[in-house]
Amino acid sequence: MLDLASSFVASAARDPNVVALIDGDLRLTYRQWYDKISALVASFDRLGLKPGDHVVTLLQNRWEAATLHWACQFAGLVITPINWRAKADELDYCIENAEACAVFYQDISAEAVQGAALAGRLLGVSVDPGIGEATSFADLIKNAAPDAEPRVGADAWSIMLYTSGTTSRPKGVPRRHRAERTAAIAHVAQNLYGRGERTLGVMPLYHTMGVRSLLAMSLIGGTFICLPRYDSRQALALIEQEAITNLYLVPTLYHDLVHHEAFAGTNVSSVRKLGFAGASMTDGLLKKLNVAFKPNLFVNHYGSSEIYTFTIDQNAAAKPGSAGKAGLNQHVKVVRIGARSVADLAAVGEEGEIIATLAGDEAFEGYWRRPEADAKSLREGWYFTGDTGYVDPDGDLFVTGRVDDMIITGGENVSPVEIESCLSLHPAVDEVAVVGVADERWGKVVAAFVKRNRAVSEVELEQFCRTSGLANFKRPRRYVFVDAIPKSPVGKLLRRLLVAGEYEAERLPPSDAA
Repeated sequence: MLDLASSFVASAARDPNVVALIDGDLRLTYRQWYDKISALVASFDRLGLKPGDHVVTLLQNRWEAATLHWACQFAGLVITPINWRAKADELDYCIENAEACAVFYQDISAEAVQGAALAGRLLGVSVDPGIGEATSFADLIKNAAPDAEPRVGADAWSIMLYTSGTTSRPKGVPRRHRAERTAAIAHVAQNLYGRGERTLGVMPLYHTMGVRSLLAMSLIGGTFICLPRYDSRQALALIEQEAITNLYLVPTLYHDLVHHEAFAGTNVSSVRKLGFAGASMTDGLLKKLNVAFKPNLFVNHYGSSEIYTFTIDQNAAAKPGSAGKAGLNQHVKVVRIGARSVADLAAVGEEGEIIATLAGDEAFEGYWRRPEADAKSLREGWYFTGDTGYVDPDGDLFVTGRVDDMIITGGENVSPVEIESCLSLHPAVDEVAVVGVADERWGKVVAAFVKRNRAVSEVELEQFCRTSGLANFKRPRRYVFVDAIPKSPVGKLLRRLLVAGEYEAERLPPSDAA
């Protein structure tokens, strides 16, 4: 297996004059990009950075971030990207945990860096001018340098992503060059990418989806078109201007895209392949996207930072809710909730916990210095995902939520995803999230938080659920109309905030607002 740097050298030799990277007016061919990367690697040497060192980044999806990612692969540095919205204490935790040697940041993340107690002890590099006493990124790439040579092999660490940490401290997920490249190859194969694909580089490079898009394009002479921060109008403009051929987004961003006022007037015909991951997609949104784009391929990719691919469904709209079957490098099973052994399998149609083999070439090997997390999630050579789901008679996997999100009401297990998909089909429902809220009699009752786009009553939604065939014990007992559904920066639904009462209640119903 090639290391990632050797892989990029091969790409630059194969397609030297092909445009590899676009960021606004900046366009770099593979050859020109290799020159920038080489200059940065030479500067790493002057700064004393060496293979194995961790480099923390707080950057949006700009060309400097993509260039830094590749330069770290050449220099053998472990790029450790974190959310550019991170607070000072969160940055300090990651710096200490990773034993980082340098921090790269920009104007929007400068406040967190300047407020972090540990960041001041590190080499600081700013990609924007005039920020404190940091070294300038522009200075690091201004001088020509000989072509960079790969410093490490395929077994070296490439990247360390941090999990979202919604229920505990973020966990570092270190991944080797070989696992990263294998995941990129699988991404190309499973999404049927051809030579010269053009993708919207908007999923953040601190997220596995963003990294996969970046690496996958390099393998096929593709173009990575930066969108530093998601904005539906800008995304639509780039799709049309740059003739983007594929999109790989979380469902939230697709929702915002097709519901934007500019969508109807935008030529999106160049987009022939859609892919989504990161969360389940409601039936309503699946149908809307299928009609709006008429894609040749519509992929539901189910995976994680730890193991990139679990399952793939290459015709998502044909079987709503299906995550398909195991990916090229994977084997998955569903075991009973609370199973003590991987042999304790759930029956067909029985909801259980999804597990994935650690023997696959895309898999990680354990969390960074978190033995208690390893003990919980890694057992008998399998990764216990914490996700719930079931396998249908066709052998397709359906992901129903998180073990921790399961609603137990009156002794019955209820999956929020099934109810969300049902309600999403009502034309007045723009977005919906379902959680269990405490109830003295039932333990928990099903509550639906609805963002509506027109007037609709609780009674009407209740009747809709009844006529849809949703079982009585699964139907919501409470409806709450909200102005926004709380989500993470990458669009993941934050159910815990709804349970805690941290949401935006609807200020005016649609009929009054009109």
